[in-house]
Amino acid sequence: MKAYIFPGQGSQFSGMGKDLYENNSDAKELFEQANQILGFSITNVMFNGTDEELKQTKVTQPAIFLHSVITALIAKDFQPDMVAGHSLGEFSALVANKTLSFADGLRLVSQRALAMQKACENNPSTMAAVLGLDDEIVEKICNEIKEEVVVAANYNCPGQLVISGSFKGIELASEKLKEAGAKRVLPLPVGGAFHSPLMESARTELAAAIENTTFSQGICPIYQNVNAMPFSDAATIKNNLIAQLTGAVRWTQTAQNMLKDGATQFIEVGPGKVLQGLVKKVNKEVEVSSL
Repeated sequence: MKAYIFPGQGSQFSGMGKDLYENNSDAKELFEQANQILGFSITNVMFNGTDEELKQTKVTQPAIFLHSVITALIAKDFQPDMVAGHSLGEFSALVANKTLSFADGLRLVSQRALAMQKACENNPSTMAAVLGLDDEIVEKICNEIKEEVVVAANYNCPGQLVISGSFKGIELASEKLKEAGAKRVLPLPVGGAFHSPLMESARTELAAAIENTTFSQGICPIYQNVNAMPFSDAATIKNNLIAQLTGAVRWTQTAQNMLKDGATQFIEVGPGKVLQGLVKKVNKEVEVSSL
């Protein structure tokens, strides 16, 4: 069974999507439509922008979404048995499996990016990657810190968990995690504490937009970040998507559940190969590739 997986923020690169635009008329049409929907030339930033320009959340999220979704929509033999996406990638997956239309998906991603940017500015905060500790130990240490916000945010693969919270919370947790035997605790170059309670204002803002968007019956189930389970029901998918902003990305558990449910091939759709690497760390025997 084929599992198609869609990357999140961090996989962007200058020049992304340019080959699609220049070599495929359907892709070109979708990119032009995106420029109109967003009200600025995102193609110009994607194809010619600096790394710094591409790193702005309001650009990064729509750019990765467009690269992933257009790759899927123009593919000749795109027939997923199941889909999943890491954080932002969940929106790409929902367009690819036809739960969301291209235009609605892009609008939601743009609103999500702007809401998250605003939440970051209102709550200066950050994230850090914890390497070489069991998830349970990381969770326990985060839960013990009561005076600051710090939570387990991204369960990327066994031995790699990203924590998210206030600067002080991350600092306190980092010290305790090193004492507990973490190989490394690496601060991440991100603008805020994604997938933590500090994103509550963004969650509220996005919830209204999601509630007002039409979600259809998809062509296959999507395994969602908040609980790593497969869903096809529109109302449940909406609720999980809203919860995702302040909830954890359970990628390790998602890959495990997809394997358990019969996935034999994991095909990454979009820029980079990050998710292929993470899936390989969950099960080194499984076949991975890029679309």
